[in-house]
Amino acid sequence: MSSAAAPIALFGTSADPPTHGHRALLEGLLRHYPQVATWASDNPLKRHAAPLALRTALLRTMVAAIGDPRLSLEQELSSPWAVETLERARQRWPEREPVIVVGSDLAAQIPRWRQATQLLRDSHLAIVPRAGWPLQPQALAALRHLGARVEVLPLTIPASASSQLRQRPDPASLPEELWPVLLQHNPYGPTPP
Repeated sequence: MSSAAAPIALFGTSADPPTHGHRALLEGLLRHYPQVATWASDNPLKRHAAPLALRTALLRTMVAAIGDPRLSLEQELSSPWAVETLERARQRWPEREPVIVVGSDLAAQIPRWRQATQLLRDSHLAIVPRAGWPLQPQALAALRHLGARVEVLPLTIPASASSQLRQRPDPASLPEELWPVLLQHNPYGPTPP
């Protein structure tokens, strides 16, 4: 692949449920990359409250509300393993340079991911600082030791976490466009404001 290949930001998320933080991240990625692909996934290190199909529907609704043609929901990329997702993305966009996007809360976990060295060798890594989860220098050092090409994105993401929302439902933490889907299924218990 040419070093001049246009990048594509790849952001997989549990989306359990998507929050204002997810929306801010997707909008921020659109300011940095010419194309952004997202999908809902089953994270093998998490226990999910809603089924993948519902989380996908919520994320699809958010992507539609953002309404930028450079942002797409690419559910076929979904895999519990980032290295498999990367291979699917490389087959889908062979002319693009893949950029794996993660929040700062996941940076320390990446060296333990399945085939992490291969994943880091075959893509760029963009880390988005999340309020409440500072990026630790030792996590960055470990990633670079494995050969990662790391970029820390200058984005401001609100302090919102799906896990906290599931424990203490707060309607204000959910983007308004998600309410029709949530009210139909109500997997988390909050009621609209």
